[in-house]
Amino acid sequence: MAGYNLGEFYATRDAWNSRHAQWQSHCAIVSSQSAAQPEEQHEHSKNTGSGINGDLKEGSIQILAASNGAAAKSMMMILPKPLSIADLAMPPSHGSTLRVAYQGVPGAYSEAAASKAYPECEPIPCEQFEATFQAVELWIADRAVLPIENSLGGSIHRNYDLLLRHRLHIVGEVQLPVHHCLMALPGASIEGIRRVISHPQALAQVEHTLTNLGLQAAREAVDDTAGAAQHIVANNLRDTAAVASARAAEIYGMDVLASGIQDDPGNMTRFLMLAREPIIPRTDRRFKTSIVFALEEAPGALFKALSAFALRNINLTKIESRPQKNRPVRVVDDSNHGTAKYFEYLFYIDFEASMADPRAQNALGQLQEFASFIRVLGSYPMDMTPVVPPGKPKVISTT
Repeated sequence: MAGYNLGEFYATRDAWNSRHAQWQSHCAIVSSQSAAQPEEQHEHSKNTGSGINGDLKEGSIQILAASNGAAAKSMMMILPKPLSIADLAMPPSHGSTLRVAYQGVPGAYSEAAASKAYPECEPIPCEQFEATFQAVELWIADRAVLPIENSLGGSIHRNYDLLLRHRLHIVGEVQLPVHHCLMALPGASIEGIRRVISHPQALAQVEHTLTNLGLQAAREAVDDTAGAAQHIVANNLRDTAAVASARAAEIYGMDVLASGIQDDPGNMTRFLMLAREPIIPRTDRRFKTSIVFALEEAPGALFKALSAFALRNINLTKIESRPQKNRPVRVVDDSNHGTAKYFEYLFYIDFEASMADPRAQNALGQLQEFASFIRVLGSYPMDMTPVVPPGKPKVISTT
């Protein structure tokens, strides 16, 4: 191949293998024991080699929960650094364990969702949502698990846009109850907290509870819930608390001052499981199908599109509209009011039917008559796992 520098290839490969070996020696991410989707349990990578987590056992994470804050800070350095876009240029070193990419740092809710979807997986943290897609496309990871909507905060629009930009397929969904905890460095008390940091949605989801606890601290938004806990430990911020998961407190050696502090006990986040190849649709269990389409501007166009499902008794579980980025605004001359501007939209729809169901096939056939563009993002099993409601907020430490 003209212009191909073999020396640069080997140098890049050696850099990746060196970092991979460091991860293999130190990473200690604990996988959850929740149930996986039956269709996904057997889809493990067929490549050979050692995994990122190696042979470390669950007990090795306990060292990070040392009561001494300084010890927790020093041990925090052994956690895997999230992949960045630059890291994805390096050739991968595949392992035999299913590798699942997620956005965030260890202790993030996305990591818990990845472990619930694939209990025996090797979670791979990534800095950005974009990096999780690229990790799968470049064969660094086998799956990606990304949040798509929250019962309180609504849709994660960034991931809707990325679903269209990339060619990954939705192969499953997992719903994760969000149980927030207030945590600080060992020895801290609620009375001594002057600042609370977390992801902006997490802060909004605990506002009333924090006020009821008598916490009059300033709120500050950061990129990640678990990242907030990591930041406090790294900078020894004794007057600052984080809102994150109980697992984040365990990893970073923090004290939980109060647990279950979400304002709404039904706080739930839905995650999508993504893969390079689609799964085969079936009709022997409940399936959901996700599509995206565009319509030509015309009176009743959306009504006609949706009627393709209503006439076949297909239940729509979600509809989301996003402006088309290549032509977001349409200019129409209006003799009475000058120039009117209209956004052109893409419509994302989830409906309860498998693509193996003739009703779904016929509905999409009718939709094609009105749509200028249509794409099936995935047809996958619905998450039917029962949800156990959390208890009331519990103050664990105020001294």
